[in-house]
Amino acid sequence: MAAGTIRYWAAAKAAAGTADEPYAAATLAEALDAVRERHPGELSRVLQRCSFLIDGNPVGTRGHETVRLAEGGTVEVLPPFAGG
Repeated sequence: MAAGTIRYWAAAKAAAGTADEPYAAATLAEALDAVRERHPGELSRVLQRCSFLIDGNPVGTRGHETVRLAEGGTVEVLPPFAGG
């Protein structure tokens, strides 16, 4: 299990009620499951539309259970942006 930071942007930040929070998870899927438990409701819906960067690298279409998280890493949660 690794520990790091999840950063929320735009609508994800508003739905989470915070700009960032720690994670303790081995994979992106585990980290997102924990996020959904901590923030039920709107953030769970927003996450369905988000893309993710792990330490600056896009996750793309890879299964979240296959994306390993690093100790001290950063998960960026990026909802669709208007005009971009």
